[in-house]
Amino acid sequence: MAEELDIKTGEKADVYESLLPQIKALITGEDNLIANLANVSAALRQSFNFFWVGFYLVDSGSELILGPFQGDIACTRIIKGKGVCGTCWEQQKSIIVPNVDEFPGHIACSSMSKSEIVVPILKNNKIRLILDVDSDRLDDFNQTDQMYLEQLAQIISESLCD
Repeated sequence: MAEELDIKTGEKADVYESLLPQIKALITGEDNLIANLANVSAALRQSFNFFWVGFYLVDSGSELILGPFQGDIACTRIIKGKGVCGTCWEQQKSIIVPNVDEFPGHIACSSMSKSEIVVPILKNNKIRLILDVDSDRLDDFNQTDQMYLEQLAQIISESLCD
């Protein structure tokens, strides 16, 4: 298991291309979900200097609960269909929000957050987690982020127990 990241600089795609194999190595062989999600959050934040990176876990049929994250304090529970994370869960698809102030029903855990991307993580065709990444800059996420974060979601999914 790697304990240190070799962080690349440059284009987003180059950083993701370098980072994803390192994250896979970091979580391979570790069965503890909380430890893995904590390290993934730290690796993403460290590599991209995102404002907030974390996970929400499906806690029941109607609620997400805050999991490991890096950044300012966050909302603890989110109802299905509410905010960006709850909408991602309900729609079962990734969502890019260029300006969170323009997203209907956005839950403002921090006024510093300006844009956001959320990605569902599925196991056996069922959403188990939501990856939530916030930026303190408007329009900070694009299709490159979505593509690579969805690849990361697949890596995480493969490490989940059934």
